[in-house]
Amino acid sequence: MRKRIYEILDGVREHDRAATVYSVFMMLIILLSLVPLTFKEASPSFIVMDRVAVTVFIIDYILRLATADFKLKRGKDSFLIYPLTPLAIFDLLCILPSLHLLNDSFRLFKLARLYRVLLVFRVFKFMRYSRSVRMIWGVFRAQKKPLFTVSIIALTYVLLSALVVFNVEPDTFDSFFDAIYWAVVSLTTVGYGDIYPVSTLGRIVTMISSVFGVAIIALPAGIITAGFMQELEKRQISGVGKGSEQEPEPEQEPEPEE
Repeated sequence: MRKRIYEILDGVREHDRAATVYSVFMMLIILLSLVPLTFKEASPSFIVMDRVAVTVFIIDYILRLATADFKLKRGKDSFLIYPLTPLAIFDLLCILPSLHLLNDSFRLFKLARLYRVLLVFRVFKFMRYSRSVRMIWGVFRAQKKPLFTVSIIALTYVLLSALVVFNVEPDTFDSFFDAIYWAVVSLTTVGYGDIYPVSTLGRIVTMISSVFGVAIIALPAGIITAGFMQELEKRQISGVGKGSEQEPEPEQEPEPEE
């Protein structure tokens, strides 16, 4: 029974109708729990929606904890290790902000801004139930080394550009943080226009840093796209391989000799 629950929760079987229904149900619950965040004022209906959502999340968390040995395969230690895994921590962060709805003693989590900010973590629960999101997350994990290298290069370039323009135009930027903000906005081609250099030398620095910066900032997108295409090709090849398997033809019995 516990193994079947684990299979439904994690969707380990392909074309498992029960797992698909459960995933869709949980995604609907997650969307329902995020509706109150789109309004500034609370209402009784929002409280009911949040109460239903947090109850479902608690049940889901308990079931996953009860079947942790099937997922982690470490025996009894799995029940101690599972709460420390990243997805379990995200699940817990989705539950804690709403505990005061179930019991008034949890008033610590009733801080308005903190409460609403922590509720945003429920978006990460989509990673568990959406196969498309899990595939994208798999691409990030497979390409983590080149992405890390490119991210370091991009961060270094942003800081270098900010440092140069901050010293070229000290009157335009009140702090180094303003220069970093300008560098990020400029190099990503967003260009809000609220902070910009006014001197000739500052504009030259802007042009040079923007030309080279666009190429550097675009590198992560290219790596992710290439990894995503590779993942799609693997899935297509895997699907074709499974579909092309044919049952061997039965051997014909030799005809009796006359």
